[in-house]
Amino acid sequence: MNIANKIKQLRSKAGMTQEQLASSLGISAQSVSKWENSVTMPDITLLPQLAIQLGVSIDELFDLTVDQRLRRIEKRLDLEEDLPSDVFKEYEVFLTDQLREGENKGNILSLLAGLYHHRMVADSLKVSKYARKAIMLSPGVKDCQWLLQKAEGAMCWDWNIANHTSVINFYKDVIKKDSGKSRMPYLELMDNLLADHRVSEAREYFEIYKTLQGVKAFLNPVYEAYFALEEHDVKRADEIMEGALGEFGNESGFLFEKAQYHARRCEYEKAIEFYERSFDENINEKPRYTDALQGIATVYEIIGDKKCALMTLDRMIECIKEEWGYSDTDAAVIEVKREKDRLLSSAF
Repeated sequence: MNIANKIKQLRSKAGMTQEQLASSLGISAQSVSKWENSVTMPDITLLPQLAIQLGVSIDELFDLTVDQRLRRIEKRLDLEEDLPSDVFKEYEVFLTDQLREGENKGNILSLLAGLYHHRMVADSLKVSKYARKAIMLSPGVKDCQWLLQKAEGAMCWDWNIANHTSVINFYKDVIKKDSGKSRMPYLELMDNLLADHRVSEAREYFEIYKTLQGVKAFLNPVYEAYFALEEHDVKRADEIMEGALGEFGNESGFLFEKAQYHARRCEYEKAIEFYERSFDENINEKPRYTDALQGIATVYEIIGDKKCALMTLDRMIECIKEEWGYSDTDAAVIEVKREKDRLLSSAF
């Protein structure tokens, strides 16, 4: 059904005349008549109020299919930093309805998780903003220190809170249910085990992981190096990574992991070198992800080089806009600009 027929049908269903609908929108009855006869289309600025008056969502107004609505939700989560409450509720209701009635429940569950995560991130930014201001005013008050930890993932010294036991056990269950066929749960499990220094358990799962199909070969020496670090054998860890460089030195993924290895070791010049090499390795495979640039900007911030950190953030914005096609009003660009503002206002 085209939008002309849709407007006419919904207006009649709502028991409204063209004049009544026009009056509620602050336009002429002739304008509504032109819409319903496919002479003109409603102005985009009128769509939210038009949908409200007709008792439907904007997506329903355009009679989008389920797949089209799902893609629209996914795209909007990518583009917008903070969804209006009415839009969030509309998406929440639609997705939960689809979960009960629709197919492809895995995709629906993923989108629901993404929707709530989107709101969580937006709320976390607000928590961080006000918690930081409160701490500045009252540095000795503990409440906001805890809130900052929750909002930004700041370090928590309390092992009871900082350990990853719940997530570790969850991924062990995932592996059992999946009969150990998928690679991703092993990576998540090993990373969390290593974060808790449970290296012997991580090694057990690593031996199984290496036998799976489709394993990225360059990750094997990377994990071996981290196992060596956990066992306090720094020399062997360095030797493993240097040996792997000879074999995987042309792979962007390995170069990125090597950069992270040096960053974790506080070897910042080497970290920058390999982040740059990782980013440059993909020069012919655009659009490129900006993770390597983010790493470089963070390293420059750590070593106190604000100018280079800001220049690197500008490179991120350039990449996001030119290679990914985002604009200044899209969430990805806004996020990096917020980082620039934070750095510009910081004292370091």
